[in-house]
Amino acid sequence: MSYNPQFARLGEVLVHEGFVNDDQIKEALIKQSNFGLKIGETLIKLGYLTEKQLLEALNMQLGYDIVKDNELMDLDLEIVSQIPEPYATENKVIALREEGDGVVVALTDPENLTVVDSLKKILGKAIKPKLIGESVLHDTIEKYYKSIRTTSQVEDAVGGFDFVAMDDDENEITIASASSDADAPIVKLLNLIINEAIKAGSTDIHIEPLTKNTRVRYRVDGALREVMTPPIGMHPGVISLVKVMSKLNIAERRLPQDGHIALKTALKSVDVRVSITPTVLGEKVVMRLLDKGEFGFKLTTLGFEQEDMDIFARIIRRPYGIIIVSGPTGSGKSTSLHAALKEIQDIESNIITVEDPVEYRLEGVTQIETKEQIGLTFGTALRSVLRQDPDIVLIGEIRDEETADIAIKFSLTGHLVFSTLHANDAPSTITRMIDIGIKPYLVGSSLSLVMAQRLVRKICPYCIQDYKPSDQEISDCGLTPEEAAQTQFKIGRGCVHCDNTGFSGRTGIFELLIVNPEIRRLIYEGGNQDLIRDAALRAGMRTLHDAAMAKMKRGITTIREVIKMTIVE
Repeated sequence: MSYNPQFARLGEVLVHEGFVNDDQIKEALIKQSNFGLKIGETLIKLGYLTEKQLLEALNMQLGYDIVKDNELMDLDLEIVSQIPEPYATENKVIALREEGDGVVVALTDPENLTVVDSLKKILGKAIKPKLIGESVLHDTIEKYYKSIRTTSQVEDAVGGFDFVAMDDDENEITIASASSDADAPIVKLLNLIINEAIKAGSTDIHIEPLTKNTRVRYRVDGALREVMTPPIGMHPGVISLVKVMSKLNIAERRLPQDGHIALKTALKSVDVRVSITPTVLGEKVVMRLLDKGEFGFKLTTLGFEQEDMDIFARIIRRPYGIIIVSGPTGSGKSTSLHAALKEIQDIESNIITVEDPVEYRLEGVTQIETKEQIGLTFGTALRSVLRQDPDIVLIGEIRDEETADIAIKFSLTGHLVFSTLHANDAPSTITRMIDIGIKPYLVGSSLSLVMAQRLVRKICPYCIQDYKPSDQEISDCGLTPEEAAQTQFKIGRGCVHCDNTGFSGRTGIFELLIVNPEIRRLIYEGGNQDLIRDAALRAGMRTLHDAAMAKMKRGITTIREVIKMTIVE
């Protein structure tokens, strides 16, 4: 009897196409009732089938077209919003576009006649069903309904706002009367900005005045993206509310101010570091979001190459010495150090940290947060730590000669010290310590390891594709045409999973400089960073650029990220 997928059961189609075997189907049938899922979803949960394979089999069996990625890129919010969000989420459906006399709708189960009939009533038009995978649908619903919620909430906030009238010279001529709910729209807007930033996994919120409106941007995966542009008339109210929440001087508009807000949301507790600075168009606020939850990183998840991982894991277990991690703000220095502490933490060691601020909470570690306004500086806290019988000390940042001097003394008296420093690479970190005012012989005798690091964005796994770089890009990243011809370049084209950026998450690149006898001698002699770099390279140091190139060649990041984040020596 000839095989026809349109008259076969789904399991038969999957086996016939070679996606699964009979034994896997039998196991899925047994476990199906436990999971409360259909046979295809059960096979995916068991790891025997991919979502793409299931869609292909359903396409053969049912005849419905599969939704292409480009159909999901720029949906009309008015059409999407015709299906209420709770209904779309519960019944796994989203409206894509109007086509002729009907609406094209993506469903995970186009054969569910109850849902199709309900959609006809909701939309008042004929339904043209298409197949879509569950994970793709989930991300699409999240993306577009978030935009719908954000847009409507901003409009609600703006709708209740009394604008300030201005004359030709931009002088205020009328001011809205201050009533009990005059600030309600501002409160709603700021709540929306902060909540959406937390949901997006943002590290920073930028609220800045432009000529005609306020621009709100989130930093996600190290890159800023614009999320909304409320009217400029709301800007002073938003700034004032941020100042009130962070206990700053509302009347002061000419000088920079710093403060913080402790927030508790339905999702998590967040510590918000607030920086307000005056600009020619008004005050700009940047809010740094620090997750107060349990630290979830491990050394194995940071992005180390195996060889570098072995070196770092070995040196952090030494009984004394200084380990410095260097890089610019936001390069993952604190994450690496806290992951190191988590790796070596045990019941026999007393670990104490002095930080400003405490970015991550570590169970079983004594963490001290400096408060300059009450006199609890790095120096004061560190002198107290010495009397607390520590084995391992983490100093949040070596900022000045006093902090560096205390770190050196800790290491020379048998303690293991971790700290960070702002420098461009590992060799320049050593010369930076000497510039701060530490004697070369003290730097040389106490330093064990210097690690420079950066974070590069990872290509989205859902939309990764081959890429042909330009001759300029090949030259800029230091490749010869012959090397480029042997390299498989990748890029993310952008999809609903990555918010059309082509990137999803970040990974670390590292430059490890071990202070060996030759480098120690160069430090004693006051050798410059070029001599130190040459000696480190001879000893096998992999530069930041080399580390980034290794990730690019494995298809983890793009050639543009390598050019953007590193320098060819």
